[in-house]
Amino acid sequence: MPQSRFQEYSGSNFLRQRLVLATITSKSVRISNIRTRDDDPGLQEAEAGFVRLLDKLTNGSKVEVNETGTQLTYQPGVLLGGRVEHQCSSSRGVGYWLEPILALAPFCKNPLHLILTGVTNNQVDPSPDYIKASCLPVLRRFLLDDTGLELHVNKRGAAPGGGGQVVLRCPVKKSPRPVQVMDQGKIKRIRGVAWGVRVSPSVANRVVESAKGKLLQFIPDIYIYTDHMTGAKSGNSPGFGLILTAETNTGVFLSAEVCSNAAGGGDGPTVPEELGVKGAQLLMEEIFRGGCADSLSQSLAVVLMGLGPPDVSKFMVGPLSPYTVQCLRHVRDFMDLTFKLETFVREDEEDSGLRMGADKVVMTCVGVGFTNMSKRTA
Repeated sequence: MPQSRFQEYSGSNFLRQRLVLATITSKSVRISNIRTRDDDPGLQEAEAGFVRLLDKLTNGSKVEVNETGTQLTYQPGVLLGGRVEHQCSSSRGVGYWLEPILALAPFCKNPLHLILTGVTNNQVDPSPDYIKASCLPVLRRFLLDDTGLELHVNKRGAAPGGGGQVVLRCPVKKSPRPVQVMDQGKIKRIRGVAWGVRVSPSVANRVVESAKGKLLQFIPDIYIYTDHMTGAKSGNSPGFGLILTAETNTGVFLSAEVCSNAAGGGDGPTVPEELGVKGAQLLMEEIFRGGCADSLSQSLAVVLMGLGPPDVSKFMVGPLSPYTVQCLRHVRDFMDLTFKLETFVREDEEDSGLRMGADKVVMTCVGVGFTNMSKRTA
């Protein structure tokens, strides 16, 4: 292909974001100088695995990597979807692969049935439970009919041994719809899941008690389930963690999670009571940030707003995360689309001069009118 037809980038940052947007917009991308100054230059195992996953999801993609692995050229093919199985590398959690794929899933030719195996819970990547609580509600806002959108954890595998299995099912859509999401509402209840594998069942109960002790100071409607998988469903390593979700009276979900230290790591064992308190504090931080999408799902909202029909979409969020800021830049590059960003102040806050939480941001754009040409009409 002619040199001018490539989107050119340098460095390894935001590699998944660039590849996903290249696949959606059918634009080729070349990424150079990937860790050229590191002792171990080039693509890491997880990044190469993500490229292989995109190759499985598409038909006709062309991938070229130079001998040192420091330059990647990607020409996207047609998104096929269907049943895809992928073994994730043990260095990252399955959320590393799952999170960016959500932006592609509705626009395949066939309904996506993605099976990922590997580490489901670690301290680096979002867990499937976190993605289910945070990203799926945002994705549903852009789908007219979300029948068939499911995410299940069949087996839970803690770091470093893994052994978990996650299944994502997503229906095929022609295009996302425009949205006007401006009312965060008031927190009405908090739900959560305390999970444990290859540890005593009492560990999850200790996490629940410490988290509830902190959260009950603010709201009475709290229920945290315990999920203690055993046998073949418990993976290969011990571990435990907590996922908390605050739901508002307007259907907004704000989530946070914590996970214990990996077995055999240098940080030593994790105290369940300390983990529960930390999880409650992280949830309260997300509530303080506020908005209609938490920090994990902001970038997903940006991409789907950009792909929407040529109509105005508005989404109110909390302070933009660095990942979302870069996503806005990439949307400008791949879709030739810029967002209008405004600070949002509620009328009652403006009158009283008091601020309820962090400053909010209203993201506004007119979609590019993306249409899924591969969708079967029959």
